Amino acid sequence: MSLYFYLPLICIVVLAAFMTVIWSIARTIKNNSIVDVFWAFNFAIIAAIIYTVANGFYERKLLVCSLALLWSLRLGTYLTIRVGSHIKVEEGRYKQLREEWASNLHFKFFLFFQMQGLSNVFLAIPYFIIALNPEPQLSILEYIGATMWLLCIIGEGMSDFQLAQFKKNPANKGKVCSVGLWNYSRHPNYFFQCMIWVSVFIFALSSPYGYIAIVCPLVIAYLIFKVTGIPMTEEQSLRSKGEAYRQYQQTTSVFVPWFKKTI
Repeated sequence: MSLYFYLPLICIVVLAAFMTVIWSIARTIKNNSIVDVFWAFNFAIIAAIIYTVANGFYERKLLVCSLALLWSLRLGTYLTIRVGSHIKVEEGRYKQLREEWASNLHFKFFLFFQMQGLSNVFLAIPYFIIALNPEPQLSILEYIGATMWLLCIIGEGMSDFQLAQFKKNPANKGKVCSVGLWNYSRHPNYFFQCMIWVSVFIFALSSPYGYIAIVCPLVIAYLIFKVTGIPMTEEQSLRSKGEAYRQYQQTTSVFVPWFKKTI
């Protein structure tokens, strides 16, 4: 059996079992927000499986697994702190789902948790492709992709840290965060998140079937721009901050960090 099939299958089985445990914990504590935390940490589990099972060029496999692990632990730790700060209070979108799924609540959330695990494996397609590449040297595209990936992890971390520090100050309650990277983009965290997947695609291009990895940044961009990212975040910001956020929208780039507009 080809490892191109076998490796993702192992990940699916492991994450299905793991997310069943997490669903059980969420049901016990009555807070499904923890799914976000473990969605992030699931990439660390996938990286560990790939490192153990994949048989591609060792230095390439080590590099992709290290970057995947670094990103997973950074994002997972950030989300742990965020969700853990209000562990007894479920986040709004999960409260909404709880109301919508009231007729068969536990089963629907079980399926939701399983789908999160499947989405992890789907987004890890480039990791599998890269780690199974036997070519015994790294290409220029792989160096470019890895460097860009690392810089984007740092950028995403900086934007999350700046927002967290802003929110920590009681004097900023109800105000719009426009410090640091947030002065140049309304959503720098989403920008760097999207660019991480672009860099993974660039990294994968030198490997057999690497072009398939294009689906990952496309899916992430669709979710950010059309589904759970920018639209929901901006709607909530307009409800909570009103005119201050409307002015912020008029002067600040929605996605790509750029200079302020004058109004």
